[in-house]
Amino acid sequence: MKVSAYTSEAGHWYTRKGEPMYTIEGKNKKMRNTTLRDARAHDLVPSVTTILNVAAKPGLEKWKMQQVLFASLTLPRRQDEPEEEYLSRIMEDSKEQGRAAADEGTKIHAAIQQHYENESGYPYAEFVIGCDAKIHETFGDHKWVCEDSFAHESGFGGKCDMYTRSVDNPKVGIILDIKTKEFDDPSKVDGYDEHLMQLAAYRVGLGMTQARCANVFVSRSVPGLTVIKEWDEAELIKGWKMFYKLLEFWQLKNDHR
Repeated sequence: MKVSAYTSEAGHWYTRKGEPMYTIEGKNKKMRNTTLRDARAHDLVPSVTTILNVAAKPGLEKWKMQQVLFASLTLPRRQDEPEEEYLSRIMEDSKEQGRAAADEGTKIHAAIQQHYENESGYPYAEFVIGCDAKIHETFGDHKWVCEDSFAHESGFGGKCDMYTRSVDNPKVGIILDIKTKEFDDPSKVDGYDEHLMQLAAYRVGLGMTQARCANVFVSRSVPGLTVIKEWDEAELIKGWKMFYKLLEFWQLKNDHR
């Protein structure tokens, strides 16, 4: 597996059997991103992340606004440049930091996946070693399944970063979702509602309704620094209820179940 092979599930679609269908052949015989219209035609279900995107994310929106303000302070206006063109350049420039962070996060995430799939030659070794050590320290030694996709009868699908399932009881196990972010102080790292809902949905979608669930936060700024946030049972029950309400809203809004 190449590092570039890792992809986020955001905006993705799945068959009712849980098979990813992120792209589809268009009328011109070329592959393109799958759309809602395609999903209706082929009876596909949306990803967990697609459902979560219907909820407001105040923290993210604040960060986006800050990037726009920073760009407006550092990007000079060209002589005789129309206002609309200038504003468009500011908006585009403000997205650069987010794109760079996302690209870096994707590469780190892919390297971690490579490690757990027993592949060698991956980059970002310090990040991977620190992440692996923290996971082992918290959960012990397990055989992890990576990037496994699913679909649930309720009408959603997804791809889980990592999980391990009990041999004795398939409903029991551990589900992990890896996030990369900028931080150097572990005490200031915590999970948000969308993180909880995502894991709660994975737990139901995978049929592991008694599994432990945790977010693994990997620092992009301090190689090897990793923080694990485990959610308790009461939180996971609440998270599923919250997610299911968003799912119902999405299905009604888009007339697709």
